[in-house]
Amino acid sequence: MSSAPTAPPAFSNEEVVRLLELLQGADSVELKLTVPEPHQRSTVAALELDPLEAQIRQVFFFDTPELDLDAHGVVVRARRIQGKGGDSIVKLRPVTPTDLPEDLRRSSAFRVEVDALPGGFVCSGTLKGSPDPADVRRVADGTLPVRKLFSKEQRQLYAAHAPQGIGLDDLVVLGPIFVLKLRFVPPDLGRKVVAEMWIYPDGSRILELSTRSETNEAFQVAAETRAFLARRGVDLSGEQETKTRKALEYFARERAEAKS
Repeated sequence: MSSAPTAPPAFSNEEVVRLLELLQGADSVELKLTVPEPHQRSTVAALELDPLEAQIRQVFFFDTPELDLDAHGVVVRARRIQGKGGDSIVKLRPVTPTDLPEDLRRSSAFRVEVDALPGGFVCSGTLKGSPDPADVRRVADGTLPVRKLFSKEQRQLYAAHAPQGIGLDDLVVLGPIFVLKLRFVPPDLGRKVVAEMWIYPDGSRILELSTRSETNEAFQVAAETRAFLARRGVDLSGEQETKTRKALEYFARERAEAKS
């Protein structure tokens, strides 16, 4: 007989204080849970997810082969999205909301969000753009410079935070990752949940479940969502993986092995 899902580790008092400080300055909070591969099929069944209803996405990251941007807390990414078009982001992570420039906070394309996972949280600031999806493909093919995917505002943010001497066109393409994204509203939860299956070239997968909330509802929504997942038998105790970190490390390692 399988054991009941185990509760994730609780935050320390100091972590709770820090989390509250970040929430006060953030625009929203996203509550996330990654499901270990051995439990993914049972989770899909328990949540009655239909893969044929999922939206296909193709995700490309840009960094140096040594992941210098990642080391400096900068994420550069572009996507092609089925039936929707393309997008690009320059993300700073971690950030303290009160330290961000006012003109950046006023930008309609910029968003500050706290990502909270079992046992941890991080605050990030993301500046979004809307490149043509055909251009995303051309950059991936090497027929268009990377900078063409990013707006003037994004390029300025990148230049202000990237390591000195590393321009957008100096970055290499790390990807693609194929993603299946499914939005659904479980009747016994009453709020939108997103399931994302990230499929890596070696066949490994990350299944992430998430829901967004207003910052003043974060703790209540977290409790309700955790209770919902526990009722459905979803494992809450697995080791958490971040999609971006795994993608960066995977493709950087692949490039290094190809050169050796």
